[in-house]
Amino acid sequence: MTCEEVQELIHPYIDGELDLVRNVEIECHLGECEICRSEHRGYSDVRTLVQGEAQYFAAPEILKKRITLKNNDASEALLPRRWLAAAAAVILALSALLLWMIFFAGSQSRADNLLAQEVVASHIRSMMVDHLVDVPSSDQHTVKPWFNGKLDFAPSVKDLADNGFPLAGGRLDYIDNRTVAVLVYQRRKHSINLFIFPSPNVSDQPVEQLSLNSYNLVHWTSSGTSYWAVSDVNSADLSEFAKLLSQ
Repeated sequence: MTCEEVQELIHPYIDGELDLVRNVEIECHLGECEICRSEHRGYSDVRTLVQGEAQYFAAPEILKKRITLKNNDASEALLPRRWLAAAAAVILALSALLLWMIFFAGSQSRADNLLAQEVVASHIRSMMVDHLVDVPSSDQHTVKPWFNGKLDFAPSVKDLADNGFPLAGGRLDYIDNRTVAVLVYQRRKHSINLFIFPSPNVSDQPVEQLSLNSYNLVHWTSSGTSYWAVSDVNSADLSEFAKLLSQ
């Protein structure tokens, strides 16, 4: 099974709604795939949270006093219905907000994981077919103008040669259903692919590191632009690279 198929079936798998064959297929995949295993673990934790403490709200002391029955009084006074309705409305609103936050966080995590897979696949493909650059040059003033007319945005091109990351050139690539700019840098004998594309609806996000299929990645968002860098260099070098670019 593919990662996409497994991630679409994670919810029914957790809820025990799948047949034996599907369960075995998913379990085999989870045993081999860290990304899907992380997704499964996250949704399982959310399910436990929703079924456990997250769905209960401690009543304030004043509410407890209002609904306490007086055993020695035949005319026991109950909390007015409008107070009960208000309390119920607050609980429902808080529950809806909590569930929305959980769903949004899970959706964003899944989208980032799928994008990371695309970035790594594009990096590997560029190395395998010897298509690392369309414009080979170490001059930022040559590489930057090359993108003019080929994209609907102008990628920023920095010269990091003095910092140990010389520019090797640039190319066009296609990930996340869009054409993106790719800048290629070198670190000793290793290549670093830096994918750049607009994300106007995404707020600024700090640099985040992750690893996938023995490749290291960093990604961040700044001023409506997303950056994804991938390489087989060590994580410390890639972190330094990201720090230089995000300053």
